[in-house]
Amino acid sequence: MTAPAYLILDTEVIDPVAYEEYKKNAAPIVKKHGGEYLVRGGAFDTPEGNWPITRLVVIRYPSRAAADAMLNDPDYAPWRALRLKIAKCNMVVVEGVAEPV
Repeated sequence: MTAPAYLILDTEVIDPVAYEEYKKNAAPIVKKHGGEYLVRGGAFDTPEGNWPITRLVVIRYPSRAAADAMLNDPDYAPWRALRLKIAKCNMVVVEGVAEPV
């Protein structure tokens, strides 16, 4: 069984209007690769540590290969370029567990 992969972003949005355009156009490409938004903004707190989160996004993909395919999809390239101009992001892709523990 293939392990799912989770793309996790902390995003500081610089241009909220342009970011709405990015979200609208990136979402179908995420879905095309089997991605599912689990967290997309929303209220949060930090019960432990000092993690200065701005805006958290978590996307589950069926595999690491699917997450990589989305990030490297030519259809996503112009939207990625826009995101890099209008937001400051930290991103990590992590593999989950293949079977429940």
